[in-house]
Amino acid sequence: MATNKLSESKIQRLTKPGIYSDGDGLFIRVQKGGSRNWIFIFRRGRVRKEIGLGGYGQGTAPVSLVLAREKAKAVRERLARGDELVSGKSSRTTFREMMEATIAVKEKEFRNEKHRAQWSMTLTRYAADLHHMPVADITRDDVVRVLTPIWETIPETADRLRMRIASVIDHAKARGLYVGDNPADWRGGLKDLLAPRQKLSRGHHKAIGYKDLPEALARLRTSDAISALAVEFTCLTVARSGEIRGATFPEFDFDEALWVIPAIRMKACREHRVPLSARAVDILRKMKEQASGSSVVFPISDTAMVKSLRRATCDDSTLHGLRSSFRDWCGDMTSHPREVAEAALAHTLKDKTEAAYRRSDALEKRRLLMDQWAAYCQSAK
Repeated sequence: MATNKLSESKIQRLTKPGIYSDGDGLFIRVQKGGSRNWIFIFRRGRVRKEIGLGGYGQGTAPVSLVLAREKAKAVRERLARGDELVSGKSSRTTFREMMEATIAVKEKEFRNEKHRAQWSMTLTRYAADLHHMPVADITRDDVVRVLTPIWETIPETADRLRMRIASVIDHAKARGLYVGDNPADWRGGLKDLLAPRQKLSRGHHKAIGYKDLPEALARLRTSDAISALAVEFTCLTVARSGEIRGATFPEFDFDEALWVIPAIRMKACREHRVPLSARAVDILRKMKEQASGSSVVFPISDTAMVKSLRRATCDDSTLHGLRSSFRDWCGDMTSHPREVAEAALAHTLKDKTEAAYRRSDALEKRRLLMDQWAAYCQSAK
């Protein structure tokens, strides 16, 4: 049987709807409208089956001719071993469905509920771009795209995410829903695309000095852009940027001036209550008026927020650095106890004895602290 019948130039010229063979089971299907998808066709007895191998020239990580041939080779090897492959509609199982199935299987392996919550939170928050993709179509490029934004800033979390994505895809392979090498395997090619973790420097997040902050925020308030409002809200609540961007209106009690962040969205996997200053509530109300039915409070990217912050500070300050500015202000300018400031930052107490006795989240003490912080942030002359 002839193989390698197609070439990139030939594929580009295919416009008539139909199925075109590359040989040895690999085909490209041209749809009405011009979209192209790779499929592998084989027979089990008299039954014709097909497996989707991804789209050609589509989406954020298209499957090239070379990659399609690699996937087809992997299918042929499994067929030669007598493996039973899932075909047809079932092969379109999404990454999210497979993620949930993987977590369900691993239930007995988790050390405790916190470990389970960390698994779920990492994949839910950082691998969101993969959720609606058919797990069979995920490529190394998709994995790199998800890892890159956090690989150098939070390398430990990024590597855990990589390993958890790999576990999900291994689960899919075991069920016959993924064919080929695991794209999240470090030795499978990622090591050539991402810096080794041990060479990454965690360093400190660049922070604007708290004495310069009121003037910077005054400049920020001259803009009504969502990014500017999101940055100011970040400063007033000293929340992490991911907690801000993931916030939804049902998490807020306007009457009580309270934000309850669910455990699934917190780094420590513990619910966190944030008392809101009057200015913070004003920002929320303004965003509610602009919401257009969406439940997401700040539909904005991290990059847009950083740009807005740096325009106001005129330096290379970071969003996370705002938390350091707050902590320095607490220590230098107030008499609030250390544990109250740490609770405002949702930090876990390292002293286990102190943590055992300190079971309250000191909400009312933190409310006083955050009101004073908001007043300071608005104190520019």
